[in-house]
Amino acid sequence: MFRDRKNIVQLIFILTGAVFIVRLFFIQVLDSRYKFEAQNNVMRRIIEYPYRGLIYDRKGKILVFNTPVFDLMVVPKEVQIKDTLTFCKRFGISKEEFVKKIKEARDYSSVKPTAFLKQLSIADFAKVQDFLIDYPGFYPQARTIRSYPHRSLANALGYIGEISKKQLEKQESKYYLQGDYIGISGLEASYEELLRGQRGVKYMMVNVRGVEKGSFRDGIYDTISVPGENLYTSIDLELQQYGERLMENKIGSVVAIEPGTGEILAFISSPSYDPNILAGRHFSENYRKLEKDSLKPLFNRPLMAMYPPGSIFKIVQALVGQQMGILTPHTTFACNRSWGPNCHNHPSPLNLLGSLQWSCNPYYYMAFRNMIQQGKHENKFKDSRIGYIQWRDLIMSYGFGQKLGVDLPNMKAGYIPSPEFYDKWYGYNGWKHSTIRSLDIGQGEVMIVPIQMANMAATIANQGFYYAPHFVKYIGKNKEVPEQYKEKHYAKVDKKYYPVVIDAMEMVVNGGTASIFNRIDGMKVCGKTGTVENPHGKDHSVYITFAPKEDPKIAIAVFVENAGFGAMTAAPIARLMMEKYLNDTITKPHIEKYILEKDFIHRNKTALKK
Repeated sequence: MFRDRKNIVQLIFILTGAVFIVRLFFIQVLDSRYKFEAQNNVMRRIIEYPYRGLIYDRKGKILVFNTPVFDLMVVPKEVQIKDTLTFCKRFGISKEEFVKKIKEARDYSSVKPTAFLKQLSIADFAKVQDFLIDYPGFYPQARTIRSYPHRSLANALGYIGEISKKQLEKQESKYYLQGDYIGISGLEASYEELLRGQRGVKYMMVNVRGVEKGSFRDGIYDTISVPGENLYTSIDLELQQYGERLMENKIGSVVAIEPGTGEILAFISSPSYDPNILAGRHFSENYRKLEKDSLKPLFNRPLMAMYPPGSIFKIVQALVGQQMGILTPHTTFACNRSWGPNCHNHPSPLNLLGSLQWSCNPYYYMAFRNMIQQGKHENKFKDSRIGYIQWRDLIMSYGFGQKLGVDLPNMKAGYIPSPEFYDKWYGYNGWKHSTIRSLDIGQGEVMIVPIQMANMAATIANQGFYYAPHFVKYIGKNKEVPEQYKEKHYAKVDKKYYPVVIDAMEMVVNGGTASIFNRIDGMKVCGKTGTVENPHGKDHSVYITFAPKEDPKIAIAVFVENAGFGAMTAAPIARLMMEKYLNDTITKPHIEKYILEKDFIHRNKTALKK
């Protein structure tokens, strides 16, 4: 019995020893993972950042490319510096800055690499490259930054920057690491996942001085970086640059759209800035200066500036009035200024065509009143509510009061007041047409953004439908186009009601409120002027237009703050851009000179480092 127990105990010891022997053999001979981990102290894991996708205009002209730079990385545990002052002199920093950066790196991790000096140019890196052998713990990391050869389209292209701690914590994919760059605004943010590519990793053997001695195990653990996809935009660079020139010394927006596709041809936010100043080592400093600029060059006006539309809103009123059965081409009203709104000097009475040609305010006072108060309820307040709900539904089908799906972040929806909004202000059954009458001519509480104005012009040019305005023409070698930009969106006004409005818009240009500047010889142009009341100063100038009338190729909206009548500033800017795009010429240079000399801004521009 005792001998059997002894044999069992011996067997257990033998089996346990055998298990350990087999396991040690597996670890030391067959499996190299542990050897790989044990050798980390003589290996360096280097991230290979991919080339970010390039951005082009519709004709293949490059808008954004990559410039190589170097980050000087540090691993605090490996740092050995005998003479700190010499180090600081060689690398162009103060001792205080050195101490601060080393502390920040050590606080992050003593064994993980951290960027010590960021975005050294090739020239700057060449000056310090030979010194690195004297400083274990420091090594270069190749990166790229964005460059903008034309210094144009800054508010649409956007910029990239180092990912924030908050973004790191919120990310779901866990792709980004501290120190990575990410698209922060504009197209760079919207198409981040396509533009960024896929980073790679390589493992290098280094000696005790940090000098690379070759790849680890012939690179079997390395992964190759994959470049990002190129983005081909719908922007016409020549038209964009011309529009930016026309908008110099002016505050406002210009948006040009190709009606048949929804592609954005020009997107101007003025004043703007040189995008290169947010692409280098002085990003933070320059960003703060731009942010403090009283003219707000970072503010993306075509997407975010909300204004009352003014008289361009009469175009939609005329369409909605017909759909509601209130207006016909023959509906006539006198220009009775005793009803309240001022007006231009023009013939009276006017039919629907004439009301748009001469932008008659009293006409749309009466038209809107009849749309809102239709006699469907004996109580005038309830009757107004019924009419307003029907009117608002038709108005919003043109994309007002909502985001249009444009491929840029931070678009504002504008505002078409709801019945509940007026209930809050005036009480339920406390408002009627006379309470909200300012809406009839695009004033009061209604607010739209400039890209919605351009989309309205495109919708009328298409006689009732639009594609969501977008910058992407196609992506990558396969020329892919996101499905959402192929979908037609229909306004809730029948196609049969558009011809009279389009004819009236042609009359505006040929012999109405826009005839001074906007006629183009040999071309049928349609347009509508607007002058937006501004309680804080001079009125704003607004204009929408499209051409040619029969087969529209371009629709434009121009909004210039504090510039007065729509016919005097916004209309000639649109006319010049339209002629430039369609005919590649300017036949009336005196109009160009007139616009270029208009200056609504007086300021000393702050010098920014590049």
